[in-house]
Amino acid sequence: MYALLSEQPACFQPAVDVFPLTLQHMILDSIFGLFSNDLAIDLGTANTLIYQKGRGVVCNEPTVVAVQGEGGRGKRRVLAVGNEAKSMLGRTPEAITAIRPIKDGVIADFEMAEEMLRQLIRKVHKRRALVRPRIIISVPHGITEVEKRAVRESAESAGAREVYLIEEPMAAAIGAGLPVTEAKGSMILDIGGGTTEVAIVSLKGIVYSHSARVGGDKMDEAISNYVRRQYNVLIGDRTAEQIKIAIGSVFPSGEEQAVEVTGRDLVLGIPKAIIVRESEVREAIVEPVSQIVELVKIALEKCPPELASDLIEGGIAMAGGGALLPRLDALISQRTGMKAKVVEDPLAAVVIGSGVILDQPELLREVVIQ
Repeated sequence: MYALLSEQPACFQPAVDVFPLTLQHMILDSIFGLFSNDLAIDLGTANTLIYQKGRGVVCNEPTVVAVQGEGGRGKRRVLAVGNEAKSMLGRTPEAITAIRPIKDGVIADFEMAEEMLRQLIRKVHKRRALVRPRIIISVPHGITEVEKRAVRESAESAGAREVYLIEEPMAAAIGAGLPVTEAKGSMILDIGGGTTEVAIVSLKGIVYSHSARVGGDKMDEAISNYVRRQYNVLIGDRTAEQIKIAIGSVFPSGEEQAVEVTGRDLVLGIPKAIIVRESEVREAIVEPVSQIVELVKIALEKCPPELASDLIEGGIAMAGGGALLPRLDALISQRTGMKAKVVEDPLAAVVIGSGVILDQPELLREVVIQ
């Protein structure tokens, strides 16, 4: 086709320099599209989940990258991402560092976020060449234009041919099955690793939203600080997380559970095993849990009067990994006087909601960030 166009009269020649190049891009995009399934990505502080069109959730790995070397772009070599990298946290030699490229819901290390996305996209597609999917990425409500651009550029550099952004509360509400397209108010509480967001949605938009930098990581940090104060023992982030998962709760379970963990004695400098009890974990996480409850109460105070009756009827839908903390829904119900319920798959609600949008082009145009 290029040869035929080149033989046209001189009056057509100026278009020759532009048209074939545009046509080539269109053809290449079409070819890449044939070999790439569209993806939805929940780029979380703690975990990154990927939804592939037609297959559902195909990836759920920690947002961790293990690198060797120091310095700027190109000077660090990525050794592992996801589960393999997380297993290295706190256990690496001096030359290797396990880092988290996402902090408080936004990209803190652009280069590592890009490389992590690239490797996870290739892993999902099980190939290295001709992978150029369309991607929807969920981002916290109210992030800055600079932060949005960082997310877009990371995904494009990782191989995306088109990038759309959607706010996490909206994606979580869709994933939870809330009636976001109706003239009816619904409340979603998304408790992630780095941030907690509460939002009231109606008619495909967010009526009110607020976020706080509190979540699963703050709970882990609170447990670690408590153990250091009470026992003079230093434990790592992974150990604190394991304690939270094993015996964490906001109300007594009926029997005092306990777990044995090992850390470093700060007085003697040697390893030491201690027993941590359920009541101690409950005491340790009081502050971050109270912040989450306060966030919900503020949202209810800010709710437009016309939507108040809808919220009373529908209650509060809870998503995110933090929603799995035992009896947290009961505590929120007690403090607010409204029913709170954990959604069917809280960990994947955001990415499932983003995936639903992939199949609905009309909804995609209305809910993505322009």
